[in-house]
Amino acid sequence: MAKKNINEMSFLDHLEDLRWHLIRIVISILIAATGAFLMKSLIFDTIIFGPSKSNFLTYETLCNASRLLGFDSFCNTEFNFKIQSRTMAGQFSAHIWTSITFGFIIAFPYIIYQLWKFISPAMHDTERKYARGFIIISSLLFFLGCLFGYYIICPLSINFLGSYQVADKVHNDFDLNCYIGLIRA
Repeated sequence: MAKKNINEMSFLDHLEDLRWHLIRIVISILIAATGAFLMKSLIFDTIIFGPSKSNFLTYETLCNASRLLGFDSFCNTEFNFKIQSRTMAGQFSAHIWTSITFGFIIAFPYIIYQLWKFISPAMHDTERKYARGFIIISSLLFFLGCLFGYYIICPLSINFLGSYQVADKVHNDFDLNCYIGLIRA
C-alpha cells in the first residue's frame, strides 16, 4: 500500500497508520523480550541479583570513597535475607515479565523512532529542524536514567531495606516479585 500524503489522509487513514506503528513497536518488544528470555542466567544471576551481592560495583565504589573520608560504614554489605517464590508459577511469571521489561528497555530507541515516524509528518519543517536528534537524545537520557536507577537507587534501597529489622527475632524473607519490583522501579 502506497503511503498517502499527510494532507490527503482521512481520520481512519491516520488510525490505520498509527495501528501499524504500534504493531511494529509490539513486535520489536517481543523480539527483544524473546532474546532476554533466552538469556535467563545473564538477566537474573548477573543483572537482577547483582545489587544483592557484596562485590557489586556501587558497593565497592562507596566503600572506597568512605575509606578515603576516614570511615568504613559502606564496607559492610553482607545481606542477611533470602529471596523466595511463594506461588507455583511465581518464578516463571517473574521470568516472563522481566523479559518483557528488558524487551522494552532494549527496544526503546526503535519505539521512539516509530512514534517519531508517526508524529513527524504533521510537523512543519522548522519544527522538524528543532527536533533533530530527538531519538538519540531521548534514548540516551532514557538509558542514563536506567543506569542511574540500577547503579544508585537500587543498591541503596536494597542495602537499606535488606538490612532493616524491627527486632532480632524477625528474619527477612523477601518474595521474588517484590525484589524484582524494587529493581524494576
